[in-house]
Order: sequence, then structure tokens, then C-alpha cells
Amino acid sequence: MSLLKVTDLGKSFGGNRAVDGVSFQVAAGELLALIGPNGAGKTTTFNMVNGQLRADTGSVVLDGVELIGRKPRDIWRQGVGRTFQIAETFASLTVVENVQMALISADAKLYQLWQRATDYKRDEALALLDQVGMKAQAERPCSVLAYGDVKRVELAIAMANAPKLLLMDEPTAGMAPKERNELMALTKRLVVERGMAVLFTEHSMDVVFAYADRLIVLARGRLIAEGKPAEIRDHPKVQEVYFGSGKTFEKKAVPA
Repeated sequence: MSLLKVTDLGKSFGGNRAVDGVSFQVAAGELLALIGPNGAGKTTTFNMVNGQLRADTGSVVLDGVELIGRKPRDIWRQGVGRTFQIAETFASLTVVENVQMALISADAKLYQLWQRATDYKRDEALALLDQVGMKAQAERPCSVLAYGDVKRVELAIAMANAPKLLLMDEPTAGMAPKERNELMALTKRLVVERGMAVLFTEHSMDVVFAYADRLIVLARGRLIAEGKPAEIRDHPKVQEVYFGSGKTFEKKAVPA
């Protein structure tokens, strides 16, 4: 059963139709990759689902609730988490404090500078950090972490509202191959354990084909293909928009 249903999504900038009638669905427990060449409209699509851009046409329904017209904060509270291409954390706060701040936001609490927030749901924050392998570094400031570890903290922050849907924008950008595989393997495990859905954009095709359950492909604002990794890898239209002719995607197995 589909958790997220996107129907006839459209967005224009001036005379340019950036996204043109895009429809797709994501099921609970599924990782769906949104890919396409530069200018395909994937970032615009992603930002409309998240509420950062208002769609001109179409519908985005999460678990029966229409998201079009809602602000990103309201969408967050409907159960949508998000990570960003450049990891966003409070560098001056400790790892656990970053997650506690997310829990405060998820509970719609007002944080005031004269109030101590260091004890707010600390056990819950530590439990989230444990799930992403960062509990041992809970008291370290985020400013001293390796970038791969910052991305793990960001993932814990994104899960603070117990999301039904997790949106990941270029989750492995700037990471070494080993870190990329570790982060995506962790994400896939959490998807299975929590039964949440994940929609992610990604330029690293090795990550896409190794970890996505299904792929949707955009070109010039339109959906040109969708299916399982093997189907998309061999799809002639997808190969054409990425490579022209004479090339194919490299086949790689999921790391052990």
C-alpha cells in the first residue's frame, strides 16, 4: 500500500515548465530514488514534496493527508523528515543537544535561551544516536566530527519526529566510497526496522543501483521511466538521456 502519492505535479518558472505532470508513489518500507540528468526537474520535484516550493498543479498526499499548501514546519509535523545535500547541524552544540533540539521542535515546544534544554528527552535522543551509531560521541561538539559522522547525526535529527517519510537530498554528497556505503546501508536497515518510506535524490549511480528498491527518472521535467534497478539500468531511453548512445550504467553489487 502506498504511503506517499504524488499526482500530476507541475511547476513553471516564467515560461519554463520545470516539472510537467509528474506522478509516482512510494510504499512504506521502500527506498525510491529520484534521478535524472542536470536540469531534469528532480530538485524542484523534491522541494514541492517538502513544501519548500508551492506546486502550480497536482497533489502530494501522505498517508491520506494533502501536503500541498502546507509550510515545511507543518509537513515536518505530519511525519516527514529531511536531510540535506550539505549536512545541517548546530556546530557549537554537542551531538546529543542537536538531537534534543530536534525533539523540542517535533513536540512543538518553544525553546527559550534562559531555559535549560539539556535534559529534554535525553534518553530518547541517546536512543536515536544509538540507532545511527553515534551514541559514543554524544558529548562531542558537532564542530569536531568527521563529515561522515555529521551525516549520521543529521539522520538522527531527521528521525526525531518519527517520520513516516524521509526525504534525503544527495545523502552521500562529499563522502568517501566507504562512508557512502555505510550511510546507505544504515538507512536501508532503518527503513526496514521502522517501516518508513524514503525518497532520495542522488548523483552517485553506484549508490542508487546498490540500495534503491525502485527508481523514477526525470528528463526535462517529465517522468520518462520507473522500475526496479535492473529495469532502469537497461532502459534505452534512460541510457540515451544520460549517455547518448554506446554506453551503459556500470553494474555493481551491494557491498557485503
